Amino acid sequence: MPNLLASEPSAYLKSAAHQPVHWHPWGEAAFARARAEDKPILLDIGAVWCHWCHVMDGESYEDPKIAETLNRDFVCIKVDRDERPDVDARYQRAVQALTGQGGWPLTAFLTAEGEVFFGGTYFPPEENHYGRPGFLSVLTQVAGIYRGQRDKVAENATAIRRQVSESLDEAKSGEVSPATLERAASEMARLFDIRYGGFGTAPKFPHPAAVQFLLARWHDTREDWMREVAEKTLTGMAKGGIRDHVGGGFHRYAVDERWIVPHFEKMSYDNSELLHAYLDGYAALGTPLFREVAQGVVTWVLAVLSDQAKGAFYTSQDADVQFGDDGDYWTWTVDELREALPDKAFHVARRTFDVEEAGEMHHNPRKNVLWWKHDPAGDDQWPTLREALGRLKAARDKRTAPYVDTTPYVNWNAMMASAFLHAGAVLDHTECNALALKVLNRIWADAWDGTRGMSHVIGRAEPHGLLEDNVHAAAAFLDAYEATGDDAWLTRAIAVMHYCGRAHWDEDKGGFFDVARDRSGAAYLATPAKPVQDSPTPSANGVAALVLARLWAVTDVKDWRRLLDRQLATFGGAASQLSLYGSTLVRAVDWAVNPVTRIEVSGARGQGAACDMHLLALQTYRPRKLVVRKTAERPRATVCVGTTCSLPVTTPEALRDLLR
Repeated sequence: MPNLLASEPSAYLKSAAHQPVHWHPWGEAAFARARAEDKPILLDIGAVWCHWCHVMDGESYEDPKIAETLNRDFVCIKVDRDERPDVDARYQRAVQALTGQGGWPLTAFLTAEGEVFFGGTYFPPEENHYGRPGFLSVLTQVAGIYRGQRDKVAENATAIRRQVSESLDEAKSGEVSPATLERAASEMARLFDIRYGGFGTAPKFPHPAAVQFLLARWHDTREDWMREVAEKTLTGMAKGGIRDHVGGGFHRYAVDERWIVPHFEKMSYDNSELLHAYLDGYAALGTPLFREVAQGVVTWVLAVLSDQAKGAFYTSQDADVQFGDDGDYWTWTVDELREALPDKAFHVARRTFDVEEAGEMHHNPRKNVLWWKHDPAGDDQWPTLREALGRLKAARDKRTAPYVDTTPYVNWNAMMASAFLHAGAVLDHTECNALALKVLNRIWADAWDGTRGMSHVIGRAEPHGLLEDNVHAAAAFLDAYEATGDDAWLTRAIAVMHYCGRAHWDEDKGGFFDVARDRSGAAYLATPAKPVQDSPTPSANGVAALVLARLWAVTDVKDWRRLLDRQLATFGGAASQLSLYGSTLVRAVDWAVNPVTRIEVSGARGQGAACDMHLLALQTYRPRKLVVRKTAERPRATVCVGTTCSLPVTTPEALRDLLR
């Protein structure tokens, strides 16, 4: 039986088309075959950017002996988590219920009805010294249990399903108030790493929404510790190896608490949200490093992660070029550094980035991750360091670069377009605005259907009906409305949220379901889910709440406020409890309980005082800010905070004073 993945659109599935495993894509055909042959299903969920997915592919799924066992005893399904986040979300919960942890690759064993009865994440081919059981022995045991202990399988499946059903509904009702924000901030403070910035210990992930929330709290309260948490976290990431100092942008996370050694894949969603956080950090605090980091993200996205001709942002860049190289493209030996740089630049770069004969990479101990250990020793060395980085970029560009997944997912395109509109203002970078608006126009033209909502991939009808595609698009349309003053963007945002009300809203209990009502599918896909945790992207229900808050603020239509209040009451009990992991929801609570700043600028289009005041309004940092651009004969601007409004001003200088 041939492998069925070669014709799939997913890069991850295509990459497994040559494997000797008889893979099926997700679909009814695989479940029908499992029922007909009375076999369990092996479900593998991963992604093209996932390092350990490639490791397991190379070690196990390309091994003829393991493939023989799989083909004989199982029906095998491979899923791309980026293509099918709805499938991934549900099966992650099932494996977490079993083992206490999830992640990729996700390896789950299902009944023919799609119910999980056993699972894990990465399994090595043979039992290893970390105590992980060997994959071949796991397969043998699971197949034996399925054949000989069907009662035990059914019992396991029933218990796991119950936990999955409970955990997928993250709604927890409760009132929201200023105290909700205080409790969430206190919990974030408890998790803050006072030595290195960030939250928690190793492995350490960025939490950009938490940084933005704490910056807003600091601006409102002027409590110094909130500024310290935000500033130290942004600085720690900026100086760590999690940031690509040569090419710009950020890797996915750090394996250590000091931010030095990353998992090298670079994700669109991480970089869009980090771009927002650094732009806010620069606008609020004026730190030059934060501007430089934001500019680096933009530079990398324009060079590597976008199609400027068509108007699209790509998904990810892999960690590795080939199986087993473990980030060799991104790292340097002393000899590689010396070869790329003249003598003075070599010494400055080596000291700044801590490049030694013994580096940080286990697979090749001579390889160094570049991280900012020391500032240049004197003012004269800064130009030398900038020259060195340019030369290192040129040297690295000669290496074979890791694969870039060019799939244009709607949710991540909308997120990056939003970040690029933000960068267009704060960095005064018109190229960012042009690309962002091109992408958003394409989403509206090629992904939107008034009866089915957003599709998940620009230009492809299926899959569709995912809440995150719709709400991220609506949020980006509101950003485009603020950036351009074009009412069409507001109309589009409203249309998308009306669709979400029809297709995703739970009228009985409140909250939005992650999948539209017209979607159905095997096993857990029929189980309703109301996610509110940020994992790994901003939660769709949190983003929906932010969009409702902004729609209410811009339109003054009471229905939006009513929906916002219902949404927050549905999840209010979870807001301060989740804190760090519900930062997007907490930011929406902030909009609901604190006054909004509305900056309205009127005047002629094109160059002039009104245009300058509009740009200033977009650039200036204020929490819960809304910018409205109107066309009129004479330039004027007003600022309203809550229900108190200023007298009109007519010059950028006067507006700057007013905002200050």
